[in-house]
Amino acid sequence: MAGRMQPVLAGGVAALVGFASSFAVVLAGLRAVGATESQAASGLLVLCLASGLCAAWLGLRHRLPMSVAWSTPGAALLVATGPMPGGWPAAVGAFLVSGLLIVAAGLFPVLGRAVAAIPKPIAGAMLAGVLLPLCTAPVRGLVEVPLLAAPVLVCWLVLHRFARPWAVPGALVVAAGAIALTTSGGGGGGLRPVIEVTVPQWSLPAMIGLALPLFLVTMAAQNVPGTAVLVGYGYRPPLGSALRATGLASLVAAPAGGHAVNLAAITAALAAGPDAHPDPNRRWIASVTNGVGLALLGLGAGAVTTLVGWAPPVLIEAVAGLALLGALATALTSALADPDAREAAVVTLVVTAAGVSLAGIGGAFWGLIAGCLMLLIFRRRSTTPPTPTPSAPTPPTLSAPPAPRQESVDHAIDR
Repeated sequence: MAGRMQPVLAGGVAALVGFASSFAVVLAGLRAVGATESQAASGLLVLCLASGLCAAWLGLRHRLPMSVAWSTPGAALLVATGPMPGGWPAAVGAFLVSGLLIVAAGLFPVLGRAVAAIPKPIAGAMLAGVLLPLCTAPVRGLVEVPLLAAPVLVCWLVLHRFARPWAVPGALVVAAGAIALTTSGGGGGGLRPVIEVTVPQWSLPAMIGLALPLFLVTMAAQNVPGTAVLVGYGYRPPLGSALRATGLASLVAAPAGGHAVNLAAITAALAAGPDAHPDPNRRWIASVTNGVGLALLGLGAGAVTTLVGWAPPVLIEAVAGLALLGALATALTSALADPDAREAAVVTLVVTAAGVSLAGIGGAFWGLIAGCLMLLIFRRRSTTPPTPTPSAPTPPTLSAPPAPRQESVDHAIDR
């Protein structure tokens, strides 16, 4: 009995951790590009439903633990981009175009390979630049609302030390308690889940400045790493099928405010690892229960949006920043790993983090362009081949299991 319940519980935990650790990022992002409280609640609801249905469908169809979630880095991108010409309807149009690009990547593997071919230092630096402004929010929160932010940070630190997966959910609970004790309510949306549809508008600045970076961030920071996690646990995930399903889900969710649906990278290990079940062939159940749990959690989108509406914006951004610190560390590691590309990566990070907007196009696009130009112009090239030097034979050593090879991920993209 315990063995049968193990993947069910693992999927439920993955849904709860995934929702609690990043819904504040989603709400902050949707509001940053012009959504009202009711439109943000609608976006959170449809993202939960679309992600949950995709996870259940992919788990049942392929019998693989393919966890699905909203794009947390994509939501951080919305915060960094901010309002644009055309307001919220233009953002919805960009969501639709991003969804179309994800579907195209699933239909035409060459597009997925092209995204995966973006130099890792540049992709990591662009993501780090997107995340950096939001990750400074805990510091600003301590200065602006110290009585509210300090307990949240203390709780996060303690749980991060002793129960790391629950650090951000615990911080959210403390933040909710602080909000309840210091506000009389008022504002925010309704408590009932409501889907609010927006007619999209189309503008070139929104397509270049939001749709394209959203697609690139979602692919490079979610879909490709999510596939690598599954490959690392010995699975051969059909990325093409996953991209088609999540891309269609993104298209359906976009008019109601959903920015992007994708393979989970952060919580993927909870469903695909041995803690879900000793038998790898039984772990797909965790994917299904993860999807069901996420869809049910979406029914509370109105309530959590109302709670967020009562809070000082910097407090919610502080919790979102705590949730993204790990992603920022990973992005910086990727950006600075190659000494030859380090300067180009730093330029990408600086331009992206600056949040400049030229011709209505946000900083993420310009950061990507600046980094690629730096890489093309200043990449060091060795003028002479290295001279081989003889070396003594080394004794055999025990080694750890090999990491997922890039060709394994490329094979998944082809499927």
